[in-house]
Amino acid sequence: MALKFFDKLSQNLIELLNDKEEYNVIIEVENKEKSFTAHSNVLKFRSSYFQRELENIQPNENNIKIIIKSSISAQIFNVILQYIYGGIVDLENCETRFIYDLIKMALKFFDKLSQNLIELLNDKEEYNVIIEVENKEKSFTAHSNVLKFRSSYFQRELENIQPNENNIKIIIKSSISAQIFNVILQYIYGGIVDLENCETRFIYDLMLVADEFEFEELSNKLETLLIETKGSWLRTHFSLIYHFIFSRTNFKKLENFCNDIVVKYPNLIFDTDDFTSLEESALVSLLKRNDLQMEEVKIWDYVIKWGIARTSALPTNLDDWTKENFLTLKTTLQQCLPHIRYFHLSSIEVVDKIKPFKKIMDKQLWDDINQHLLIPDRPVISTILPSRTILNRELPPRIEEPRKSLSDIISEEHAAEISTWIDRRETAYNLANIPYEFELILRGTRDGFAPQTFWDICHGHVGTVVLVKVKGTDEIIGGYNPLPWDNRNTKGKRMKTKDSFIFSLKDGNMENSILSRIQRTKYAIANVSKEYQKEFGPYFGDFYMHSRKSNFGLDAGCGCFCRNKSIYYEKPIRASTFPEYFSIIDYEVFKIVKKTTLNFFDKFLNDK
Repeated sequence: MALKFFDKLSQNLIELLNDKEEYNVIIEVENKEKSFTAHSNVLKFRSSYFQRELENIQPNENNIKIIIKSSISAQIFNVILQYIYGGIVDLENCETRFIYDLIKMALKFFDKLSQNLIELLNDKEEYNVIIEVENKEKSFTAHSNVLKFRSSYFQRELENIQPNENNIKIIIKSSISAQIFNVILQYIYGGIVDLENCETRFIYDLMLVADEFEFEELSNKLETLLIETKGSWLRTHFSLIYHFIFSRTNFKKLENFCNDIVVKYPNLIFDTDDFTSLEESALVSLLKRNDLQMEEVKIWDYVIKWGIARTSALPTNLDDWTKENFLTLKTTLQQCLPHIRYFHLSSIEVVDKIKPFKKIMDKQLWDDINQHLLIPDRPVISTILPSRTILNRELPPRIEEPRKSLSDIISEEHAAEISTWIDRRETAYNLANIPYEFELILRGTRDGFAPQTFWDICHGHVGTVVLVKVKGTDEIIGGYNPLPWDNRNTKGKRMKTKDSFIFSLKDGNMENSILSRIQRTKYAIANVSKEYQKEFGPYFGDFYMHSRKSNFGLDAGCGCFCRNKSIYYEKPIRASTFPEYFSIIDYEVFKIVKKTTLNFFDKFLNDK
């Protein structure tokens, strides 16, 4: 799938043509009575004629090359320049035959323009900008006059950078990957974004970078694409997305998409450990919703909790608060308080919850609340917001649906076997008494094979099974981690546990499954440091996932000790005839949850 943005590309390049700065070519026409300014790097890549002309002309003292075409009229040459820069030919008032002939060519104009400018991008001469990305390990060359007319962001950047001794301006964007920036440059120069075989996380990251560079057209298109075609991925990665998009201002469609979920399932946000770190704009957007499915008094409690956490130097005991403390909290909550539905609280709720904080409320509002409780029919000065609309929670009649497959890698018999190992049972579980739900967190073919994706998605999850299908042998190997994965380590950290194990599962190539429990317990699991998370995935000591190409399926970087040796676990889980390093076909990570545990996410992830 390729997204094409030729109209915007054409518009920006016409603006470049009309700019009277940074040109280095003058074309004199109509017996030298008229002249036009242009840019050599555009002309030579749009026309082999101009390429030959420019090669044979020496620049003047101002480093300007002058082309003389005396016999061409200014009107005709203006049309030619509009085509060279914008791929557009203005046919207004032209004769019918002339229009007919040009319509047959018009479909080629944009593609030719895009092709020529991609050639300009790939040219390593006459560039005057270098962009360094990926911690300065990769770099790209570009042209300032193209960048600044395609992005106001780059225009500001270039204005604030002094050129080096070679008259090159260097822009450093260390946090952006080379892969993403290459796509951005293809969009800048060619108006095309090729998303063929791109993982959903890549599209999401590309959208964020497009927004950072102020490519509104591109970021809006990607935002719409994610919502319309990647809704399942957005739900699976809900926490990651929700706490980030409200730190930006341009993702209103994603904000609405997420809030449509939160109003139905408020616990997703309000009951999380990082609720108080929620952006103010996110909280306010939820408070405005009439369909927020939560009791108003609980909403008030959460707002107070958020406000206190965001206000420094407040005493722990409310009785010790001064007038200034209440005033400070009022300032913190000034955007939130107007959206509480005070007039739909009971008298007990007002006395128990609102009254202790009445000093953060306007006097008129507090008086109106009390009057409304005593004389409900008497008008008040304050605005009475409508009550929240509570949805009908009665479940519809149950309709049996085809049972979904547990996994793309293992069977339910395998799940029963792994459950038996987790509980250290001598008698194996059967399909009827498996005590655990296997909740899919990550699947390589769905979420991507980049090591960093594992750490981003699995961070914080406790009690997980990693399953790998080995390329070339179709073995199924894996490991169980009873502890949480943690992506915040600045240094690699080993975790101690006596309950982890690694395994190979019986399949067409394996007569029996192999279980290998941890022996050196303090080396059971490794949370890889941030520095190495772009190469290493889950790490079980004797079994780990690794890739120097940032894709577990592209190089034989995953490892598992075999040939009758093991270091941390009881025994090897692969045959000695197999190589220790391998690539994979797919991998999955499941969270193991007791079936007696209320699983809120089942309904959430499948909700329409």
